[in-house]
Order: sequence, then structure tokens, then C-alpha cells
Amino acid sequence: MEADTPRIEEYLESIYKLQQEQHPVSTSRLAEHLRLSAPSVSEMIKKLAGRDLVSHTEKGVCLTEDGKKIAKKVIRRHRLSERLLTDVLGFKWDEVHDEACRLEHAISQEMEDRIATSLGNPKTCPHGHPIPDKDGILVKERVKLLSELRPRDRGIIVSVFEEDPKMLQYLASLGLIPDVCVKVEEVAPFGGPLIVCVSGSRYALGREVASKIKVK
Repeated sequence: MEADTPRIEEYLESIYKLQQEQHPVSTSRLAEHLRLSAPSVSEMIKKLAGRDLVSHTEKGVCLTEDGKKIAKKVIRRHRLSERLLTDVLGFKWDEVHDEACRLEHAISQEMEDRIATSLGNPKTCPHGHPIPDKDGILVKERVKLLSELRPRDRGIIVSVFEEDPKMLQYLASLGLIPDVCVKVEEVAPFGGPLIVCVSGSRYALGREVASKIKVK
């Protein structure tokens, strides 16, 4: 493959993330995630398939091994950038995603290595998502969505959805951050909220918000 462009990297990164929840990834879901039109996404998928970075069927799109390698490299640079922004430069966790999206396409291999070393080779980003190592190995934990827990279930927050700043601000205000223990006390029927206990405080948490939090 010729020099990776930010556009190609963004597509591969997005497909990789979406594959964790939908496999193969539908064109409509990818278009929604990238905030692009379905025809534009379909055209790009054809180009990626021509470079053997994705495979495409009527059911959707999947990354090839070459596509996965590039996607993991981009994800590593993105999550290391988020760590740099929060741990060194003092950004809040709700401010770093867009900044890291810009940095991930500009970081050289040497800079990536130096960032990782200076940060002590962190295992996760500020939102709890694992950082692939230099070989692309990504350690995953067995997790559930908070919205799947039942009354009296407890869990430790592993990660939260990182692409909505307002949601991150809201979760931080409730203390719902990685490594914090949360207990579900009640689950309202008919799609109602969960009543959760965090650090001695009780909150009503909507199902949509609870589905953005992964626990172990």
C-alpha cells in the first residue's frame, strides 16, 4: 500500500471499532459513525477492497489482516495521544478525542515510541480502552454493558464511550469513571432507568447512557 492517508486510516479505524459490536459492519452503520453519505462510504469501501484492506459482501464489510494491522497502529497512536494530552498537557478526558484524531495521522514512529516510553507504556487510554502494543497485540477483558446488569449486580467500570464530550462530562460528574465500582440497585420496567450506587451516592441512569459503559 502507498502512503497511508488520514482518510483511509480513519475508515480502517472506524471499521475496527465497529467490528467489536457488529460483524460484518453494515455500510449504513459505518456511514452513520463517520457522518458521511452511504454512497460516499460505498465508493471508499470499493477502493479499500481493491487494496486488499477490507473484504466486502452484501452483509457488510470486514477488515483483512493488512487492514487490521493499519487500524491497530492508528488506534495505538490515537490512545497514546489521548494519554499524552491528559497526563502531560492537562487536558480533561472530554477534550482529548478530537485532538487525538488530528494527532494520530501526524505522529511518526519515533515520536510514537518516545511518547509510549515517556508515559511508562500505558495499557489503556483515559477512557479505559486498551492500547495495542507495538506488535498490534491488544489485550481484551470479558466485559458486559452496564445496561445488561440486574438488580444487586456489581461491576467495576472498564471503559466508557469516548466520542461524546457532553456524555463524558456527565459521567465524570457522577463519578462513573474507569476502575470505579458500581452497583445496580433497581431496574425500572419497560425500558426505564437503572438506579445505580456509586461511591455511596444513588443515581437514575437512562438505558442509553448505561449502554455506553462497560463493566467487569
